[in-house]
Amino acid sequence: MPPGADLLLVNGNVLTMDPARPRATAVAVSGGRIVGVYDGHPDISGRNVVDLKGATLIPGFHDAHNHMIGFGLTLTEVDLRVTSLDELYERVAGRANQAAAGEWVVGSGYDQTKTGGHPHRDVLDKIAPGRRVWLKHTSGHMCVVNGLVLADLGIGNVAPRVDGGRVTADGSGRPTGLMEERAQELVGELTHPYPIATLADAVAGAGRRYLEEGITSATEAGVGGGWVGHSPVELAAYQTAREQGRLHVRVELMVSSDALHSLAAHPDDGMELGLDLGLRTGFGDDWLRLGPMKIFTDGSLIGRTAALSAPYDGQAKDGQQGNCGYLHADAAELTATMVAAHRAGWRVAAHAIGDRAIDLALDAFDTAAAKYPWPDPRHRIEHFAAARPDQVHRASEQNVVAVPQGRFATELGDGMMAAVGPRRHSWLYRQRSLLEAGLVLPGSSDRPVVAGAPLLGIHDMVSRRTGSGAPFNADEAITAAQALRAYTYGSAYASKAEHRKGSIEPGKLADFTVLSEDPTAVGSDRIAGLQVLATIIDGEIRYDAGLT
Repeated sequence: MPPGADLLLVNGNVLTMDPARPRATAVAVSGGRIVGVYDGHPDISGRNVVDLKGATLIPGFHDAHNHMIGFGLTLTEVDLRVTSLDELYERVAGRANQAAAGEWVVGSGYDQTKTGGHPHRDVLDKIAPGRRVWLKHTSGHMCVVNGLVLADLGIGNVAPRVDGGRVTADGSGRPTGLMEERAQELVGELTHPYPIATLADAVAGAGRRYLEEGITSATEAGVGGGWVGHSPVELAAYQTAREQGRLHVRVELMVSSDALHSLAAHPDDGMELGLDLGLRTGFGDDWLRLGPMKIFTDGSLIGRTAALSAPYDGQAKDGQQGNCGYLHADAAELTATMVAAHRAGWRVAAHAIGDRAIDLALDAFDTAAAKYPWPDPRHRIEHFAAARPDQVHRASEQNVVAVPQGRFATELGDGMMAAVGPRRHSWLYRQRSLLEAGLVLPGSSDRPVVAGAPLLGIHDMVSRRTGSGAPFNADEAITAAQALRAYTYGSAYASKAEHRKGSIEPGKLADFTVLSEDPTAVGSDRIAGLQVLATIIDGEIRYDAGLT
């Protein structure tokens, strides 16, 4: 190691995530890369020497599944994380009274399992007269609009049929304002596309928060189309933020399946579906890169729209089949899209919550591999939420990355358990089973669905308790060391980037998080309260809470 490292971090408790060298005390950085890992004080010089004073240095946190723009937008929307409809209505009315003429009242984060029900169009019309109101459910899979918005859509009195979604109606057939799944795209006709400047502001606002939480990279779980997208040119918002110096963390972008289209490529190229110019997974650099194609196969558990093989709890009565949720499109159509994307060189990230949807995704990946084999495609199933034991085995055999969210236990666990019933509690958001099957477990939040700080997620991966204090499939609890590895190496692996980041080894990106204490050495009840002292990306301190 030549003298003159750009950054020298010394006197630390370094948790490397490198099995060959799990712990160290010092790290040297040059040119944005790790060039040395040491025990004791290294006999080298550095332009910037930081004494960690015993603090814990880990690879930077990587959130493997989040909605960065969606979260950034919530920072300016009405916070609806409340426990009653009365409080929700009070907050909506307060914003309506302050809003400028013509401005929409937009809120996010409500959960009907906590408020006792969904907001209703008529009440929203009464408390926000003359205002268009749009309230987003915390899951992202539902929203409620008021009568003015429904009138704009021409569906004020009759609920239309929507493929892959539903406009909920009362007993007389009149819409209540609740829009499920792809029905939300109707609202998008009035609100999209967002201006690039607005989206770039959201990227910047989210990134600042991420740095405070120790996040150095994140995977954006869907841009460019469908109800999850905000503009057909959404990637440009990230590029704009970067050009402005406001892309604060590294970002991998999943591209919505709705953004892919037919290509007039040569038949031998196998690119019948994709983006113009043949852009696909892997295009970009270490700061901004295209990741998998994101496809929604089903909905959510707390919305009871995820596709299960048997009815939701309490739904089957008097010998009737009951509600088993539904797929977002015909199974053959979903499969064809996944196979075509695979053939064109895309990794595929299939949102699959219910076991019926998980079967569909695993079958599609099997079909794709058999027809168009290529080495280690490492396709993903986002959430893998209600997974049978045989599906864990199949995912391991296929080297599919299952991406559950540990934080869901606290914020959504009670509602999920009520939805699936006791017989299927052991299927919910597996962790230990995945590790025991030989799978690499990533860490992720699905923010803004829940609070996304990685330390909160690690706490929940260990504690597995719901908001009411009930055990949430407690047999799937893992150790703090396993959860920490998930949010570092595991998430890098999920992005097929473990050769560049996720552990502290020479040659890898110099991305680190500095914590006040070692999360593997404190009681589980203290993990969430640990302090992020600094966040370092490319060997530069991007957030400093008193480290230097």
